[in-house]
Amino acid sequence: MLAKVSVRAAVLDLLRGFNITTLFGNPGSTELPLFLDFPADFRYVLGLQESVVVGMADGYAQATRNASFVNLHSAVGVGHAMGNIFTAHKNRTPVIITAGQQARSILPFDPFLFSAQATELPKPYVKWSCEPARAEDVPLAIARAYYIAMQEPRGPVLVSVPADDWDKLTERVLPRVVSTESRPEPRVLAQIGAALDASARPAFVIGAAVDRGNAWNEVLQLAERHNARVWTAPMSGRCGFPEDHRLFAGFLPAMREAIVSLLGGHDLIFAIGAPAFIYHVEGAGPHVPPGATLYQLIDDPTIAAWTPVGTSAVGSIRLGVLDLLARPAPAPRALPASRATLPRAEPSVPMSTAYVLQTLAEVREPASIVVEEAPSARAPMHDYLPILRSETFYTMCSGGLGHSLPAAVGVALAKPGARVIGLVGDGSAMYSIQALWSAAQLRLPITFVILKNRRYAALQEFAPAFGFRPEDQLEGTALPDLDFVALAKGHGCDAVHVSDAAQLHEVLRQALRSTSPILVEVDVA
Repeated sequence: MLAKVSVRAAVLDLLRGFNITTLFGNPGSTELPLFLDFPADFRYVLGLQESVVVGMADGYAQATRNASFVNLHSAVGVGHAMGNIFTAHKNRTPVIITAGQQARSILPFDPFLFSAQATELPKPYVKWSCEPARAEDVPLAIARAYYIAMQEPRGPVLVSVPADDWDKLTERVLPRVVSTESRPEPRVLAQIGAALDASARPAFVIGAAVDRGNAWNEVLQLAERHNARVWTAPMSGRCGFPEDHRLFAGFLPAMREAIVSLLGGHDLIFAIGAPAFIYHVEGAGPHVPPGATLYQLIDDPTIAAWTPVGTSAVGSIRLGVLDLLARPAPAPRALPASRATLPRAEPSVPMSTAYVLQTLAEVREPASIVVEEAPSARAPMHDYLPILRSETFYTMCSGGLGHSLPAAVGVALAKPGARVIGLVGDGSAMYSIQALWSAAQLRLPITFVILKNRRYAALQEFAPAFGFRPEDQLEGTALPDLDFVALAKGHGCDAVHVSDAAQLHEVLRQALRSTSPILVEVDVA
């Protein structure tokens, strides 16, 4: 019989076994017992608001390809964090969330700051939630949470832990080997492979699960084998294909009719690691062009279930593509037409977003990592800031603001020495501006670029769909008088403002050499 240890010691030993020694949190009274005699080999990363905490943990988990560990404060902390818990759910990010609960002995009396329905609060945006029946079961619950979080499709989980559980005695729980990937059904892959071989004009639609599933190289090889035109799926949170490649065709918008139009002329559409398709506005008509058949390889069975037409294989993207590559090579196929070259963006007063992103593309290293949340800049980013390598682009799949500024901190923590660029709009930045403090305290080499257009500009793109005319005023969208240089310096970050296009290149070049976080506020039209 092994000697019993405290729940605290058992959990920390278990986390070591999972290679998790970085904890993210914003502590409250019900969480303090976890940190008694906090071990020297663990690192606690403090965020100044719970949504920031989960955003950092999301970026860290994506960049390490391992679950991250978050500690939140009871119901109110989980409530503050729900926006980025939702984003972690949409990003398919494995995050183990522990939420403090009041001591078991006073739960019958509705104590101050307790969580009345702790396991229900985060639903439906966690894969699993639990408040163990006994203190002794906490390590087992966290072990189960880890295995569930890491199984594809990955995602956040929550364990509610009463404050007096940590000191109780229990048995150690040893880490187990639990598989995280499932191979797609061979029969369905054979159908997809045969259809690909017979296709005359195939198109691939690449989603976030390609890079998330470590399948970048395999998908590139498959596209080159079939000379398929490659599109990026609507609202993709990762880049799954080099955007300077001869086969790259561009980005699909989240509009049914526009997708059908852009994919016109292809006889086969193969969605790899992507929903088919994400829509943002109401549409009508077919989901694929006339004469085209739709095939899908996806890691999430719920997505396969709602895909409106075609054939879907469910399982690991990487393993599925490897199986397709194992088939005999098809007959040679002519190269499709290449993507049109866009004219250069020219300097102006004020600068265009396109010019800023073009300049950033020219001065950054290809291996630098862009963590983006600038919705109104997405179109010019696609045109002027190409992503060229695996694991160098992250954004939110949810559309919820407040993720990417703290996620940049998490990515930088996970990849020491890498240059991380937090490309964020001024409206988005204000959802989680406190992350600048964490970046400054950790002295991370992050260059935050704030595109300052003084409004929620993305809303103007959707206004016509709701009957607004160009001359109509959109209430609640103006953002005057924000000073991000002052905000950054107030959080301990260096900062600089630039409004002159002639200075932009040198300002960005110097900022990308900084060994500590720096914010560049850029005025754009």
